[in-house]
Amino acid sequence: MTVGNMERAALFDAGKKGRGLRAIKDLKSGEVVFAEPSFASVVFDSFSSQVCHSCFRRQANLHRCAQCRFAHYCDRTCQTASWEEHRQECVAIKKIIKAPNENVRLAARVLWRIHKDTGIVSDSQLISVDQLEDHVADLSEEDLKQLKTDVHSFLEYWSYGRKQHSVDYISKIFGICLNCNSDQRGLQAVGVGLFSNLGLVNHDCSPNCTVILNHGNQSAVSSTLHSQSRIELRALGKISEGEELTVSYVDFLNLSADRKKKLKERFHFECTCEHCSQHIKDDLMSAVAECKPSAEKVKEVTAFSTESLEKIEKSRTQGNYHEVVRLCHECLGKQDNVLADTHLYKLRVLSVASEVLSYLKSFPEAADYAQRMVQGYMKLYHPNNAQLGMAIMRAGVTHWHAGKIEVGHGLICKAYGILMVTHGPNHSITKDLESIRMQTEMELKMFKQNEKAYHTMRDAALMGQPIASSISADDTIKGHIRKK
Repeated sequence: MTVGNMERAALFDAGKKGRGLRAIKDLKSGEVVFAEPSFASVVFDSFSSQVCHSCFRRQANLHRCAQCRFAHYCDRTCQTASWEEHRQECVAIKKIIKAPNENVRLAARVLWRIHKDTGIVSDSQLISVDQLEDHVADLSEEDLKQLKTDVHSFLEYWSYGRKQHSVDYISKIFGICLNCNSDQRGLQAVGVGLFSNLGLVNHDCSPNCTVILNHGNQSAVSSTLHSQSRIELRALGKISEGEELTVSYVDFLNLSADRKKKLKERFHFECTCEHCSQHIKDDLMSAVAECKPSAEKVKEVTAFSTESLEKIEKSRTQGNYHEVVRLCHECLGKQDNVLADTHLYKLRVLSVASEVLSYLKSFPEAADYAQRMVQGYMKLYHPNNAQLGMAIMRAGVTHWHAGKIEVGHGLICKAYGILMVTHGPNHSITKDLESIRMQTEMELKMFKQNEKAYHTMRDAALMGQPIASSISADDTIKGHIRKK
């Protein structure tokens, strides 16, 4: 097996977990352990006309490929940058008229890349892509049925011509490409990518690293100067030499039993991490109000919350935002004095309520809900969790829009500190947040000097245009974590 080299991490035998990566030197909080471009990546089917197929940014008025009429790009520069990866895909889509699903498109891109560059594309790549674990033997009957359907679609789609592969090999590639690395709420995924070194990093529900997509430089006029979209593995705190590097494949905001179930179903292993084994913070995630309501009342409100969340999601999907607000008000009214503010169901309702009310420009009410949500999150998440940072950032911007400059600036500063660790100073979101932080700092000084003058200025600005547009959730590619 060809083994590459990295400056800060090395491959090792992690026992029952299989292969893993560990630090080969002490790492500081926020340090990039390694950065890795995707071996292959595609936009999700549901975002195919809303997201650039080159830089994966969500854009309005995208330009469509004139040949296949499926791929969309910001402009000709992005299209040119993506042509090498899209070229054979373009021919294949034209041949079958309609583009296949994202699983088929990703598997095809992986195989085209293997044919062009083999399975190893750089000296820092630790193993070949096709040496990653596929887990086909672990798939459920239903998943195997879907796999066979995808393989059949692939055989119709495949247009390489000069080299054919056995069904077993194609199935292996599909197995490697299945499933994403996370189920991150607040970080909205718009595509899926395969990252071979990232696929060697094992899971922990309280990890010491985080993964973020860094778009790099996409502003240059010449496509040759564009940075390839890549993931960065970043240390969440100090990591000692020899310590295993871990990330979380699922969002921590689930009870340990639910996380274990999801990991078993999607990644085919039993999680034995400390947080799952000792059910750490399960008590907070299912906590009741301090007034100690009866067990019967808790059961009633829990059932009502489950039903309400389904209705809320349905109305949200349909774009019926006023109905979403009504349902959230009703559910929160039932939850008050029954469920604690750290209860998962209450946090989910608070999150939706604050987001939708911000969209409807009801900023004061949105800010109140966002503050309650953040207070709950801070008791549950790791202090340097990316989801926590994004939630605090949105809460800060909402308070700013609501005219609560002191609280808003404080939250924005706190979010900036977290995102400096999880995203780094050069990420587009961190740069945007830095601009907002400087703006709110200036406004806060004005507020402290003359509160009346500040509000007069703010009211005048609001009559013309918003002080600032809300920062949207981080659109990320979900990279593949495949067991080794």
